[in-house]
Amino acid sequence: MKTIEVIFWASVFIVFYSYLGYGLLLFVIIRIRRMLGIGKKPPSNPDYEPEVSLFVAAYNEREYVDDKVKNHLSLNYPQEKIQHIWITDGSDDGTPDALRKYPQIEVYHEDKRGGKIGAINRGMKFVKAPIVIFSDANTNLSADTVRIMTSLFNDSRVGCVAGEKRILTSEKEQAAGAGEGIYWKYESTLKKWDAELYSVVGAAGELFAIRRELFEEVEQDTLLDDFIISLRIASTGKTIQYSPDAFAIETASANVKEELKRKVRIAAGGIQSIIRLKHLLNPFKHGTLSFQYISHRVLRWTLAPVALVLIFFINMILALHEGIGSLGIYNGLLLGQFLFYAMALMGNYLENRRIRFKPFFIPYYFFIMNYAVFLGMRRYFKGRQSVNWERAKRAGKQQQKP
Repeated sequence: MKTIEVIFWASVFIVFYSYLGYGLLLFVIIRIRRMLGIGKKPPSNPDYEPEVSLFVAAYNEREYVDDKVKNHLSLNYPQEKIQHIWITDGSDDGTPDALRKYPQIEVYHEDKRGGKIGAINRGMKFVKAPIVIFSDANTNLSADTVRIMTSLFNDSRVGCVAGEKRILTSEKEQAAGAGEGIYWKYESTLKKWDAELYSVVGAAGELFAIRRELFEEVEQDTLLDDFIISLRIASTGKTIQYSPDAFAIETASANVKEELKRKVRIAAGGIQSIIRLKHLLNPFKHGTLSFQYISHRVLRWTLAPVALVLIFFINMILALHEGIGSLGIYNGLLLGQFLFYAMALMGNYLENRRIRFKPFFIPYYFFIMNYAVFLGMRRYFKGRQSVNWERAKRAGKQQQKP
């Protein structure tokens, strides 16, 4: 039984460390560094105003065009220093025509759909500015986004800046909205600490910026273009900084089914990214970045979901050996697991109903996140994940707040 117990506790440690332990460790490290005055970064320069390109790769986003363009044209930054680029590969819903109504917008359309990364690779050839800010068509940017993000590039060590993704929540949000919103708030905190320690571990496609000179064409079958682009820049020795005051707002997934669709693709892309960025697993070469990458990303996409399964079944074996009904630790842990998964099932039951009780939605969302990893692994290794993005349906915009 000793070997089984070792596997059990090792699995518990992996899950705990992946989701909470790394955050706690970061918190302690950052506090100590602050007390010692270590690692203070130079302040950003709000007067730094380089030319920038606002880059949007879109596929059938007609319903968002007017709001998105008006949002970009109203940003607090000299418009004469902004190049507005839209790449609309494959769009057949009138998106290109809607964009051409705005003389400030450069529209580069091709009838053939080649996926988002194909649009990015093609569109980067039209970029004239030294700083490129990517965002999605269905997100609106905060007024000072460009000014805040560009100010960080005044530091030559910075190669990429990750903005913050904020999820709109409604008064009667469903499991997808509640879980996704809480998840991104936690992720935002981790990114702040990651950046303060050394570098953020990848940027989200909703909003991130890079130095044009550091961009390299990415393989056409890439699933997580934002992650690969940003981490490859970080692997050159530049850092990815985090700018929470520059944010993109979007609505939550319409329901857990739609959120699962998104998570499965991300999981498949995560496996692909780990394979393509395998050099980042070497801490002797990449030091702190490797530590952050493995702790914050790799474990969640590989060992943690497997460890959850091991914990459950090994716990049953250990509880039987301990004696069902006894007051031993393994019986207590097994009871806790049953309670947790019962709450997840209740979250499933409450989804799409008017009963709003977050304590049930959180375990349900956590279960869905890890279930999606198994589906994503299967889809990736069987070659069934298309590079073309199948957009998840989003919740309505009424009565919502960031």
